[in-house]
Amino acid sequence: QVQLAESGGGLVQAGGSLKLSCEASGHTFSNYAMGWFRQGPGKDREFVVAVSRSGSNTFYADSVKGRFTISRDNAKNTVVYLQMNSLKPEDTAVYYCAARRYGEAGTTPSDYNKWGQGTQVTVSS
Repeated sequence: QVQLAESGGGLVQAGGSLKLSCEASGHTFSNYAMGWFRQGPGKDREFVVAVSRSGSNTFYADSVKGRFTISRDNAKNTVVYLQMNSLKPEDTAVYYCAARRYGEAGTTPSDYNKWGQGTQVTVSS
């Protein structure tokens, strides 16, 4: 079973940037489609972005298009990155990395069968 560990969260002012990392271990990284989800206070977990197993296809929620970028390079390491620019207070949430073995990159939590512990992102106004 793959293990996931997120890092890079923190406190940032509106308009600022953060880069999250999710390191996978314990299984062949290229077998997994990867996604990022977030859950704000009192809200359901929502889709942010996903990337296919090869890294060639990406999918973004409308709310983050043009501001967030997901990336992976299976030849270099077993990390998926989430670059977040032009952050807004409404981006405040716990961000979770998720993995889906062999399947396509999905946009709902039920598409994924392995989750990290989450990392807090707080954007102040």
